[in-house]
Amino acid sequence: MTPGSMLKHPSAFLPVAMSLAALAIVLGVLVLWGPAPQADEGAAAHLWQFLMALQVPIIALFALRWVPRAPRQAIPVLAVQALAALAAMAPVFWFGW
Repeated sequence: MTPGSMLKHPSAFLPVAMSLAALAIVLGVLVLWGPAPQADEGAAAHLWQFLMALQVPIIALFALRWVPRAPRQAIPVLAVQALAALAAMAPVFWFGW
């Protein structure tokens, strides 16, 4: 099994998709309202938080299931998941939201 074929498993691709959705939310807020902090956390902030927090148990499930079985294939997938999460978090930290 290759890392690419391992990404077909839901516990592998769902965190990446959720990170990309969270990044799209952040970019959408940037386009619509600009980088200025909002007075109140809106639905976009809560949705971003939900998407990011829900990834943790999914990634843990993936790691517990696949790292013992196929570590050479699972570690690159975990790296992709981590990079996607960092990409979704970077604008939030950059703009101090």
